[in-house]
Amino acid sequence: MIAFMGTALFTSCGPAGEKAGAGDEFTYEVDRFEDISVLRYRLPGFEQLTSAEKEFIYYLSEAALCGRDIFWDQNFKYNLLVRKTIEGIIETYQGDREGDDFKAFITYAKRVFFANGIHHHYSNDKFIPGFSSDYFALLIEGSDPSSLPLNEGETAAGLAEMLTPVLFDPVLYAKKVDQSEGIDMIAASANNFYEGVTQAEAEAYYASLADPGDPRPVSWGLNTKVVKSNGVVTEIPWKSGGLYGQAIDKIVYWLEKARDVALNDVQKEELDLLIEYYRTADLKTWDDYNILWARNTGLSVDYINGFIETYGDPLGMKATWEAVVDYKDIEASKRTALITENAQWFEDHSPVDPAYRKEKVTGVAASVINVAMLGGDCYPASPLGINLPNSNWIRTEAGSKSVTLANITDAKDIVARGSGFLEEFAFDQAEIERAVKWGSLSDALHTDLHECIGHASGKLAPGTDPNALKNYASPLEEMRADLFALYFMMDPKMQEIGLIPSDEPAKAEYDNYMRNGFMTQTARILPGKDIEQAHMRCRSAIAHWVYEKGKPDNVIEVVKRDEKTYVRINDYQKLRGLFGEMLKEVQRIKSEGDFSAGKSMIETYGVRIDQALHGEILARYAKLNLAPYSGFVNPVMTPVTDRDGKITDVKIEYCTDYLGQMMEYGKNYSFLPAR
Repeated sequence: MIAFMGTALFTSCGPAGEKAGAGDEFTYEVDRFEDISVLRYRLPGFEQLTSAEKEFIYYLSEAALCGRDIFWDQNFKYNLLVRKTIEGIIETYQGDREGDDFKAFITYAKRVFFANGIHHHYSNDKFIPGFSSDYFALLIEGSDPSSLPLNEGETAAGLAEMLTPVLFDPVLYAKKVDQSEGIDMIAASANNFYEGVTQAEAEAYYASLADPGDPRPVSWGLNTKVVKSNGVVTEIPWKSGGLYGQAIDKIVYWLEKARDVALNDVQKEELDLLIEYYRTADLKTWDDYNILWARNTGLSVDYINGFIETYGDPLGMKATWEAVVDYKDIEASKRTALITENAQWFEDHSPVDPAYRKEKVTGVAASVINVAMLGGDCYPASPLGINLPNSNWIRTEAGSKSVTLANITDAKDIVARGSGFLEEFAFDQAEIERAVKWGSLSDALHTDLHECIGHASGKLAPGTDPNALKNYASPLEEMRADLFALYFMMDPKMQEIGLIPSDEPAKAEYDNYMRNGFMTQTARILPGKDIEQAHMRCRSAIAHWVYEKGKPDNVIEVVKRDEKTYVRINDYQKLRGLFGEMLKEVQRIKSEGDFSAGKSMIETYGVRIDQALHGEILARYAKLNLAPYSGFVNPVMTPVTDRDGKITDVKIEYCTDYLGQMMEYGKNYSFLPAR
């Protein structure tokens, strides 16, 4: 709870039992602002976990919260300074807190908190405040100086003067990640992975480290910042005692507690390796950890913790920090078990060149899980499915783990019901009825196939540099996994093994994918902008490629009715064939490291938007009063101890105050200096 002048401003959470009844009695949406809907997620079956499992989850959850500052700083070098200034204003500003300007400030604060910085979490564009720079200076000067991140001798006016261009200049630091063709992507991007170096210098530096003949290359650059020192390009590692060390030490503290109560010996050993990696930044240790983690399957409780995904780096090398703590949904995992049991069959029957198929699919461990805590790059905006490790050779030799996040998906699905979206954008009543009947199953199966076998499929040709596709690697990899899922959704094998009763769920997914990739996902894009985000480029490229290739047979039709545009699929089997053709080419591009072909596919089909259609989609979407983006507040965990201090239970509270949780995290989980 954050208090101001004796009055409670934020009550962060209410008891779990307060609105935690069955079905819709549990209120999922807790806040709505701008283009964001903030939800909460339930922890079904948590009460039935053992005390040992709950204790393990609690320690891992604390570790998941302790790296928050790292992700903020990775996104932009002034983010922590901005956030701590905002927190100080919210907590202590003594002026008018009811006027329109202050309300606009609170909305801006919510957007910044949600994005973990001043750039949109999806579009990467900088937010421009809905209040003036003069008002911003007034807010700072009207706040308690002790609550502000002031350097010794610095005044509130000086802080305001420093931050004003950072926040209000639309050109300065305009994009967190800019992958526009023909630019220096490092110079154009505001993220904090590089300083004082050009794109050419960074690429040359990493080219000098790579050994094309190494069958087990480490992930060069994954956990460092690249700088120039005395004119020489070098790296600063993120580790204990180094950059981000104060936060990493807190993560390690809780990981050590988790290690001591790990649920099996292998889990204890892998946590030892993860702790060693955080202390040394040794990428070989990171690989050793991932091999052990990938092979340690069938667990009731698991986690992700580390510098993992590279979407935030325009060169696709630096990894943002993230964490997820989860426990297994045993009943739902039976579905993913069927998929993974048949992983070799799917690989053998893939339409890709046999030279690029895996002779033996190794250790694809898939399960459906319930999230217990989100952190870093997974909070507040959460993925729906995860497949790790990312290293190609580790996937080949040790396998991978694939999870579908059931309670996150459920929360989004429940909120979306009755929104009017399908009625507005689906072609006809038959398509609507198909989506209502099969949409939840088809979405879940697509995610399962994408994560369980899509990412785990295929192999590189001998000698191919795993970084050859550079800034196009992420959207091409997502395309590969999506196409694998789409192709097999309609395979008779799906009915044979009991995953679907007919082709109808596959048709529902095809309808949804084409509608989204061709039209509705652009509701997230501002007028006049291109598509930047990797998953969106993936969906756009697939939808537009198969549309173009299917024109001779009228496989997919763009229909105008009552001045509205719709996408209609005329031949689902031929569309499946097109998905297979595209999968074959995308796998070839990845296997051979064909940068030119990969670039051409993304730039031709995945980036640009038909502006007339875009305007229509935005207008139709606006009438529905929907938020195109959603994210989550975490539950609050409170340990229950016996007389000896041993944790015997963990109580769950479901948060109902988004801003309150953000303020609480800023107070209790902030370990890095503002600058």
